[in-house]
Amino acid sequence: MADMRRGIVLWQGYFQSVRPALGRMLVNVDVSAAAMYKPGRLIDISLEVLPREIASNGPLSLSTMWGLPESERMRLRSFFRGVRINVDIPGQPSTGKRRSHVVKGLTVDGASQISFKTGDGQTTTIGPRGVVIPMECCTIPAGQVIRKKLLLETTKNWMRLATMKPHDRLQSIRAAPDVLRYSESDYTQGFNMHVKPNAEVESVQARVLDPPVLIYGIQSRQPTIIPPDGSWNMINKTFFRPSTIDRWVVVVYESEQRFSRETAYGMVFEFLQQFIAFGITCNEIDPLVLWEQPTNVAASLQNAGMKVIEKHWNKGSGPDLMIVVLPDSSPDIYRSVKHFGDVVRGVATQCLRSTKCIKANKQYFANVCLKINAKMGGINTIADPRAFPVLTDPKTTIVMGGHIRHPAPAGHRYGPSFAALVCSVDSEMAKYIADCRVQTSRKDMIEELEAMATAHIAMFKSYQQNVEKKSPGDPDRVIFYRAGVSEGQFKHVLELELPQLKRALAANNVKADITVVGVSKGHHVRFFPQSSEEGDKSGNCPVGTVVDRSVTHPTDFDFYLQSHRTTRPAHYNVLYDENKFTPDALQSLSFALCHVYARCTRSVSIPAPIYYARIANARAKNHYHPEGPGGFHDDDAFAMMEPSRRVDALRASFMPVNQAMKRVMYFC
Repeated sequence: MADMRRGIVLWQGYFQSVRPALGRMLVNVDVSAAAMYKPGRLIDISLEVLPREIASNGPLSLSTMWGLPESERMRLRSFFRGVRINVDIPGQPSTGKRRSHVVKGLTVDGASQISFKTGDGQTTTIGPRGVVIPMECCTIPAGQVIRKKLLLETTKNWMRLATMKPHDRLQSIRAAPDVLRYSESDYTQGFNMHVKPNAEVESVQARVLDPPVLIYGIQSRQPTIIPPDGSWNMINKTFFRPSTIDRWVVVVYESEQRFSRETAYGMVFEFLQQFIAFGITCNEIDPLVLWEQPTNVAASLQNAGMKVIEKHWNKGSGPDLMIVVLPDSSPDIYRSVKHFGDVVRGVATQCLRSTKCIKANKQYFANVCLKINAKMGGINTIADPRAFPVLTDPKTTIVMGGHIRHPAPAGHRYGPSFAALVCSVDSEMAKYIADCRVQTSRKDMIEELEAMATAHIAMFKSYQQNVEKKSPGDPDRVIFYRAGVSEGQFKHVLELELPQLKRALAANNVKADITVVGVSKGHHVRFFPQSSEEGDKSGNCPVGTVVDRSVTHPTDFDFYLQSHRTTRPAHYNVLYDENKFTPDALQSLSFALCHVYARCTRSVSIPAPIYYARIANARAKNHYHPEGPGGFHDDDAFAMMEPSRRVDALRASFMPVNQAMKRVMYFC
């Protein structure tokens, strides 16, 4: 057990499951970790959760009479709600069995300020059983998993403590049989199961795929590259299709004392240098730099846009790009900026943290330019068509990525789920569009897939006809990568989502062959090289390792692909395949798509369209008005609504992205 601070401890243990393989069953064991509530006196843990400057007065810090801010009381309430506590009332005889309760909330007043009428009419300040209990009488027992979203600082501590080197992870897995003692387990005995004595990790045959050739701009000194180990850089390269910036503005929501004019104009100079290096055409070398107060973000951004129009009075247009400098830990400002740019005005926005800019080097600004170029309609890089052997024929292919994001397990009981669909529009499968919709909370199938796919296919045809000058521009193949579905849900995908996709094609008068592939990272299959010579410098299997035998399903078409530096591969399950892909063809295609993710110069763990769909869902909260409810209701009035009315209310306040943003990768 490791202390993560702020009332949280980390427990490490094992995950285990039984998996089918060809002619046998396998036990899947992996190292696992979970964040737990720290055991101890509730009042002591509460002081740990509070900021140090507030908790400095000890137990008195928990009293609103001594100045506990309401925001901190609500944060404590949210943190402890649902936690099981044991109660020991001083002066009452112990019965041997401790009373247990679940925390429902925290009162504003202490126990001495709350009075009750007892059954005989007497007034007492002692809370009746099951109503109000003094914190001093409560303790948190060990072993309670935290299912709420962790703070950023806590998440960083969790990652630091839970991450293991590959060799250490393998040694821990090898020790699992001695720790878990399967021969003594009631479960294995109850099911008449026997685990092989002295069980050892499974040796499997694997292949390492060749990385795709990546193509950059013709102006590059190095126009092509074969990325070694899934990582490369932008030295001597221009973007495959650079964008153009006519007018831009820098808005700073940090004080001039903390972010000086010298720093701001130095940042502008660095961006101009990177624009030139990457081939971006920037027609304004002296953008306005404005310091604004974050009291009304929309009004200040509108004001910045008007000043750009005044500066370019003869053109009468606002900025193409807004670069916004934010203070650290300012999610509300960030959300307001994105709502203004993506939804209200349809202008590209790029947010930067002030501390990052002050300490930044050229590499930082180069990485930011990757996002800016994609948001402005450019294409950073493409994979050489020869990386897709199956797609070298004249047929045209659409690649889609689908993902659903659910509200946190606790804290947003009535929040919505969001479904996103991302679709390629170019022949190189490097430029994508996205759509995001609200749907019934915690429903795992995409409800409005047909509407989203219908619009995407129409935009694909428009791009093919108007940009690539192809007629009629109809797709011949559709490859749908579906993330986040478990094996038990594959049947539902085929029954509920596949028909919607077929109807979307029919609505566009398109006849195309469909392939549906489920992609998951939420599994516990891990691969390790047999020797250090076979692995990379971190001790992982080489990037491009693919396993499609021994530990795969005995009858289904599935494979594991490790497309970046990690011990955890992505698991691909082919659910439906009218294109009749061979394993080699689909594996090469999927691996290549992991290299065209526009936000970085490295291969990622899953194909780019799935990654984009996840980002679009993560940004869905920006579609709600920043000063409105935001779609995350948790009040009693909202709870009383019928579920269908709840979804209707959430959909009514959800705003789509501006029309100008629908044809660019605003989500990058």
